[in-house]
Amino acid sequence: MKTEELLVIDEALRHNLINMAQRFVSSWGTLAEAEDIVQESLIVLWHLMEDGYPVKNINALAGKIVRTRCISSYRRRKILQRPLLGDDFLGGTPASSIIDEQDAMLIKDKLYGGLSDTQRLFLDLRNEEGMSLDEMSALTGKPKTSIKTSISAARHQMLEQLKKEL
Repeated sequence: MKTEELLVIDEALRHNLINMAQRFVSSWGTLAEAEDIVQESLIVLWHLMEDGYPVKNINALAGKIVRTRCISSYRRRKILQRPLLGDDFLGGTPASSIIDEQDAMLIKDKLYGGLSDTQRLFLDLRNEEGMSLDEMSALTGKPKTSIKTSISAARHQMLEQLKKEL
């Protein structure tokens, strides 16, 4: 294929191909990316014609090449931007999480230190085990109102202790 023939084809097709590529890449790309896709597609078209590929409708072939390159570009972009799912990676614990856990345990021990054994038991059953008042009452044999009052008093006492610390 001669350079003059390529220039005629380029002038006749480029505008339509860029519009087509822009519609494909509008959600994930830029005008420059659309122009790159069209340029690459025209190079592929030129190589096909140079190698003697039988072309019946040059507009249809050029459109097919542009669509194929747009889809390939989109898939490449999706593969590169796929997020990693989950937080469980080997050796992937954030450094601060261990310190945060230790700090939480120290604060809990300090706050629980001022409570009675019964209050600690009720708080653990409620917060750690997730038990309802009915379940706690059945387990301990104490009335629900007594358990509720004890938990409320313990929380109030811990809140006051926190206020003093800060």
